[in-house]
Amino acid sequence: MVISYGALAGLIAAIAFLILVLFTIPMLVRTSKAIEEANKTMQTTNESIKKISSDVNGLMGQTSDLLDKTNVLLADVNGKMKTIEPVVKAAAELGESVSEINASSKKMVKRFNNRSRFSSAGVVSSLLTAALARRKRRKGEE
Repeated sequence: MVISYGALAGLIAAIAFLILVLFTIPMLVRTSKAIEEANKTMQTTNESIKKISSDVNGLMGQTSDLLDKTNVLLADVNGKMKTIEPVVKAAAELGESVSEINASSKKMVKRFNNRSRFSSAGVVSSLLTAALARRKRRKGEE
């Protein structure tokens, strides 16, 4: 049996193609496994994203409720601040009045201390007499 050059070339090509197919099969198997793993990973990722989305939706609902309650509380506090504002102003005015009275009483004490004709006992006596007279007038006893 004599083989021609053309048949020999065809046989060599067939053997080369067979070797090529034999080397490509394991690579195709590995690629198939990698694609399967990628699909599993994608499914897991999709499930995780769905779960996270539902958790975020719940959290957003709670946040919305919390913001609504905060707005109601803030409106209540603002209303109460408006109610308290006159009291704070009155207290500030009272503080100013007390400061003025203190300053006036200090001036008066300095004036009486600087005068030599009044003694300290006389000043105290005058102040007590004036206070008692005012008290009697308020009660209607003159």
